[in-house]
Amino acid sequence: MALKNSQYDAIMREYNQTQFKNQRIWDERIKQVYAQHPSFDEIDRKIAALSVEQGKKLINGEIEILDHLKEQIEDLSRQRIALLESLGYPKNYLDPIYTCSDCKDSGYIGNKKCHCFQKAAIDMLYTSSNLKEVLKVENFNHYTYQYYSDGFKDASTGLTALSAAKRAFTQAKNFVEQFDTEFHNLLLYGDTGVGKTFLSNCIAKELMDSSHSVIYFSSYQLFDALAKSTFSPDSEYDDTVEYIFDCDLLIIDDLGTELTNSFVSSQLFLCVNERLLRRRSTIISTNLSIDKLVDTYSERTFSRISSNYTMLKLIGDDIRLKKKRM
Repeated sequence: MALKNSQYDAIMREYNQTQFKNQRIWDERIKQVYAQHPSFDEIDRKIAALSVEQGKKLINGEIEILDHLKEQIEDLSRQRIALLESLGYPKNYLDPIYTCSDCKDSGYIGNKKCHCFQKAAIDMLYTSSNLKEVLKVENFNHYTYQYYSDGFKDASTGLTALSAAKRAFTQAKNFVEQFDTEFHNLLLYGDTGVGKTFLSNCIAKELMDSSHSVIYFSSYQLFDALAKSTFSPDSEYDDTVEYIFDCDLLIIDDLGTELTNSFVSSQLFLCVNERLLRRRSTIISTNLSIDKLVDTYSERTFSRISSNYTMLKLIGDDIRLKKKRM
């Protein structure tokens, strides 16, 4: 799931196009305002000349005159704003235009990738994984209770398959609606084919549509990426690990289907714990029972999950088999 060079280049081309588009809009605004009031050109020339002079004085160590130059620039700026507002424009109408004001549409803040770059990278990775096609089908608009029986009851929870599905659906909806105001995590567990992945994808679709960064991994993909980053220093997977830790929502699907060992157990704890510390939401789905989770990934890891995740059990017959029969 690391970015290929071609993918990185494609993202940077998008930034270049954004810069060009915003520069063109800015130039048109300047021409428009200058045509309405020629004084703007004169004021901007004076501000530019004074700024250059201010820089020269600073280099030459002539500190005593800097305050006077600063006052002149501020006075001209006030005149400029007053003229703009007299023409009916907001005071920042002639400020440079940026789609992302944090990185000024460069993709970087210093040497660090901006949050908008990370969002673009995750969107590209999601597209390349073909999950966007899956989400056209697996979303809340296509969610149905028809495959859940009201006669199938779980002894441990006392819920029927239908009531458990309704509870999980309500929790999933609340998860999306409260995503920006409350920190939540979900553990979806139950037998194969009871709708855990479908429900995760419903949540992913809603959050991606509202411009949140969402990244999906099967458990095998997750631990494979973490292993490559750990055992291949300076590899292309370093960025992927940062996405794993810092994306708005991480989905770990089918936990327990990977080849489990001490490395996998330690990396799961690292991933869960790091995202809790950063207050980044995570959804984990697994076919394992609660007891099996504890045995497989240690009590320490399960303690983090049980203390910080809403645990939802889905039950019933395998929906995939039901669909085939129907």
